[in-house]
Amino acid sequence: MTPRVVFPNKVLPYLLIAPQLAITLVFFYWPASQALYQSLLKEDPFGLKSRFVGLDNFRRVIADPNYVNSVEVTAVFSVATAFISMAVALLLAVMADKVIRGRNVYRTLMIWPYAVAPAIAGMLWLFLFNPSIGSLAYLLRHLGIHWDPLLNGPQAMTLVVSAAAWKQISYNFLFFVAGLQAIPKSLIEAAAIDGARPTKRFWTIVFPLLAPTTFFLLVINTTYAFFDTFGIIHAVTGGGPGKATETLVYKVYNDGFVNLILGDSAAQSVILMVIVIALTAIQFRYVEKKVHYG
Repeated sequence: MTPRVVFPNKVLPYLLIAPQLAITLVFFYWPASQALYQSLLKEDPFGLKSRFVGLDNFRRVIADPNYVNSVEVTAVFSVATAFISMAVALLLAVMADKVIRGRNVYRTLMIWPYAVAPAIAGMLWLFLFNPSIGSLAYLLRHLGIHWDPLLNGPQAMTLVVSAAAWKQISYNFLFFVAGLQAIPKSLIEAAAIDGARPTKRFWTIVFPLLAPTTFFLLVINTTYAFFDTFGIIHAVTGGGPGKATETLVYKVYNDGFVNLILGDSAAQSVILMVIVIALTAIQFRYVEKKVHYG
C-alpha cells in the first residue's frame, strides 16, 4: 500500500499551489470568461457602448461563408502540420538513435529550431521562398516550377505548413528520442535473433511501444496547429492570398483587432475554444483506447 504524504502544516499545500492557481485564473479563466461575456454583446469599435444580443453573434458567425472557409483551412492546415512534423521527427529520432559517434551533437542540433520564435521562423521561410529574392524560390523556377505563394493559394498553404511543421519538429524529436531510449534493447535484439528485419521490428515492436509518446504529441501538435501558429501565418502570408491561409485563430485576430467587430471576434474565440476542447476529449475518448502503456 502506498504511504500517504501528510503535511504537518495544513496551510503549506495551499501556499505551494497558490502561484499556479493565480496564473491560471488571471491568464486563462478571466480572459475566457470575458470572451464568453463579450460574445453575447454587440459593441461599437471603441467599446464605449454595448447591448445584449444573446446568440446573434454566433448565428452570424456560423452563417458567414468566410468563417466556413476558415474552418476548412484550419482542418487542412492542422492535419498536415501535425502529420508532417510528427512523421519527420520520428524518422529523425530513429536515425539519431542509431548513430554511435557524435550522437549527442546530432540531437543538440536537432533541438535548436525549437528555440526560434514563431514569427522569426516564418520570416526565415518567407525569405527562402520569396518569389523575388528567395534562394530556394530561384531553384524552383530553374526546375520549371512557377512558384509564387503571394498569389497562389495552395502554394501559400504549402509554405505555412512547411514553416509550422519545421518549427515543431524539434519538440517532437525530443520526446521521440526519449521514448526510443526507454524501449528495452533486449526486445529488439530478441526480434533480430528470430529473423525479423529492421522494418518489421520497428512496426511490430518499436512503434507500438511509442504509442504513449505518439498520443501525447498528437494532442500537443493539434493544440499547436490551432493556436501557436498565429505568428507564422501573420509573418508569412497574413492569411492570404484570398483568405487561403486564414485559420480560425487568425480570423479571430482579423475581425477583432483589424476590423474591430468585437462581438463576432469574441464569438469566434469561444467556438474555437469549444472545438479544441472537443477534439482533445475525442482523442482521449477514442484514440487513447488504442494506446498501450505496458
